[in-house]
Amino acid sequence: MASLSLGVFGLVTAEFLPASLLTAMAADLHVSVGAAGQAVTATALVGAVAAPAVPLLTRRLDRRWVLLALTALLLLSNVLASTAQSLGVLLAGRVVLGIALGGFWSMAAALTMRLVPAPLFPRAMSLVLTGVSIATVCAAPVGAWMGELWGWRSAFVAAGAVGVLAFAVQLITLPALPPHGESSLRAMGELFTRPAVRFALLAVLLVISGHFAGFTYIRAVMEQVTRLPVEAISAVLLGYGIGGFFGNFAGGWLAGRSERHAIAAGGALIVLLAASLLVAGSSPVVTAVAVSLWGFAFGAFPVGFQTWIVRAAPDQAEAAGGLIVAAFQIAIASGAIGGGLLVDHVGALGAPAFAVVAVTLGTLLTWRWGPRVVPAPA
Repeated sequence: MASLSLGVFGLVTAEFLPASLLTAMAADLHVSVGAAGQAVTATALVGAVAAPAVPLLTRRLDRRWVLLALTALLLLSNVLASTAQSLGVLLAGRVVLGIALGGFWSMAAALTMRLVPAPLFPRAMSLVLTGVSIATVCAAPVGAWMGELWGWRSAFVAAGAVGVLAFAVQLITLPALPPHGESSLRAMGELFTRPAVRFALLAVLLVISGHFAGFTYIRAVMEQVTRLPVEAISAVLLGYGIGGFFGNFAGGWLAGRSERHAIAAGGALIVLLAASLLVAGSSPVVTAVAVSLWGFAFGAFPVGFQTWIVRAAPDQAEAAGGLIVAAFQIAIASGAIGGGLLVDHVGALGAPAFAVVAVTLGTLLTWRWGPRVVPAPA
């Protein structure tokens, strides 16, 4: 579990960095903030393809070596990003990250399910997702701080060092993990015939696109609407990360009892917080509280959706994991594109407006059609 969590930490750290460095990256590369935001889109779109493709292309390989190869791609992506002199090179690095991200996430839930008894799966996933929590605490505020002191590239150099550490620990500690179950296009196609799987994927597309529209451009809101200095922005992003750290554990606890309730509660809270930014985003206090609680609310989503999809298809956990990760990445790309268009043409508050609409729809769908069988606590 610790090896998986460290890998997740490295991947999510690299994935989240653009949110805290977006304006600096845009200025240095001479592009608009919306264009720079497509660094998030590139990772997400490639991750959406990689998530189902990697398990298929590596179905005969030991998962230990597949995970090590994906971590090596993480390192390469940070090298490309930290040395990029143009938007094209930066996007190339983010494409490489998308391969690593999609492939790693597609197998994480299936491998966790193999390592622990079924009743303990939500708790085990919560432990693996601790890497997400720590990354959300560290990536955004530390990235903003490093970017202010030494330039935005320094943050990607630090992320590359995390990649080296993750590779070393995985090489030493990961056991042999022979492929398990059928990974094929036929098996993946069969999953779409299951209503629970279809509803889970649609809920992900709505909720996660809304979240990432708001999160990707949150620095633009704090700079242009709240008008916070960079030191205050770093402090607020730290609050987001701390909120996400505790939200991961709260989300894991609640998902162990009802993933439907976990997702719906997190979604309802994000809708309220995004609406508060639309109404009172010029207030530093409102913005700081809203962003911090937003991080807490997001903690319910990864473990909630992973639990939903794996319980909907326990016989095809790896294929189902690939689909849910693909849906996540498509949703992230949709949020980054939609939020970027609104930010460039309407203003910074266009991003939280997108979040209100999309997350509301996803939350209502989850409440109506989410899983209603509540597992007994372990």
